[in-house]
Amino acid sequence: MITTPSYEAQHILDEYLLFHYGEGEEILPYAFGPKEALHFPVRCVSEFWGFLGQVSKSLRALDLGCAVGRSSFELARYCHEVIGIDASHAFIKAASALQKGGCLRYTQILTGTMKKPLTARVPEGIDRGRVQFRVGDAHGLPNLLGSFDVVLAANLLCRMADPRKLLNQLPSLVKPGSYLILTTPYTWLESSTPRQNWLGATPEAGDSLRVIEALLQPEFRCIKVKDLPFLIREHARKFQWSVAQGSLWQKVQTS
Repeated sequence: MITTPSYEAQHILDEYLLFHYGEGEEILPYAFGPKEALHFPVRCVSEFWGFLGQVSKSLRALDLGCAVGRSSFELARYCHEVIGIDASHAFIKAASALQKGGCLRYTQILTGTMKKPLTARVPEGIDRGRVQFRVGDAHGLPNLLGSFDVVLAANLLCRMADPRKLLNQLPSLVKPGSYLILTTPYTWLESSTPRQNWLGATPEAGDSLRVIEALLQPEFRCIKVKDLPFLIREHARKFQWSVAQGSLWQKVQTS
């Protein structure tokens, strides 16, 4: 994720805390709304874990573009060690506070300047001690991170100035036979990603998933693709409804 001033702003932080930790009715109080789009950070893990195998004390996971950390905590249900990395100092500060204390107060915008106090909570039963958060840039990750059994990059690629730089690092981050989870709504914007760095999405380049697949081969093979709707609430009567394409990849084991 590219850090811009907006990702450090308090109202954006509050919006993401609600997106990651809000109860269903806190986010969407309308019975006619798209409830299947709730709890996206949880579904980024749960929709794919059945393909990943059993829980193991030895599993390591990396959550790139972790924002305020809900997917990182969900990975900790299955993995002994989870590292969450995001470029936003405000997001990592909030995620670290949740890791230490289990809860964090924030505010929800109702309308105009009317707000409601809420509390983000890490669900019971998750060992927060398994998770650590760091500020970092997905364009150039530290060499000392090591390799992982699961790498998750949720809605990150189309917020990077050069997403190929992340894709090029993935073979060294994912252990042979292990897994990569990507989700993205392919919201390619020149304000985030120069057009020459878009992964597809132009008549000349074609479908984004096919471009990603070509860049990941031969090291990875795609084993599942699934649409994942998500809902971000801005205020009581304005929402962002989007559909990310989720894909699960396995790193090929070489003989």
